[in-house]
Amino acid sequence: MNNATKFMIFIAALLSLVFLTSCTVRTSKDSSGKEKDVDIHTPFGSLSVQKGGSDIKDTGLPLYPGAHLYRDDDNNANVNISSSMFGLKVVVQKYQSDDAPDKVLGFYEKQMGKFGNVIRCESLDINFHRHDKDDPVTCDGSGHEFSKSIKAGTQNNQHIVAVKPSGDGSTFAVVYVRAWDDKDTI
Repeated sequence: MNNATKFMIFIAALLSLVFLTSCTVRTSKDSSGKEKDVDIHTPFGSLSVQKGGSDIKDTGLPLYPGAHLYRDDDNNANVNISSSMFGLKVVVQKYQSDDAPDKVLGFYEKQMGKFGNVIRCESLDINFHRHDKDDPVTCDGSGHEFSKSIKAGTQNNQHIVAVKPSGDGSTFAVVYVRAWDDKDTI
């Protein structure tokens, strides 16, 4: 084996060692022993999933007065994917209220006005398009379990509230979606 080959093998081994030692994975469990949070960091980017414990403030919207968590906090999550080329943040909070769906939507419609024109959709549809990321949100996605939703913001910076009847009240989700690429600053 010549010196150039030995040098290339040494460099490959060194790079492999650096990559393997700089990748970390951390998980945490809740009080019942169920996996709750995951954080993965590599030289190329990171992934963070916080299940349950996120705060309504992470959506940029307040909590509807009198609302409470839907059954348990397993329906709530804060997910972040980040690299030098792109990123995605999704925050989901699910709640119940004794009030009718239209009353909940009316409250959030006023709150969401600060993010731009508020539109009403017939279902929960989360969509974003990299090619027109600054265009206003639209209702052109696929349906979901919720019967009505309102949206405000841009394709890559959306605030969404979706609601459905539940007994005499309603169940609703407050969602924040933010996508970016290497040309954006956040």
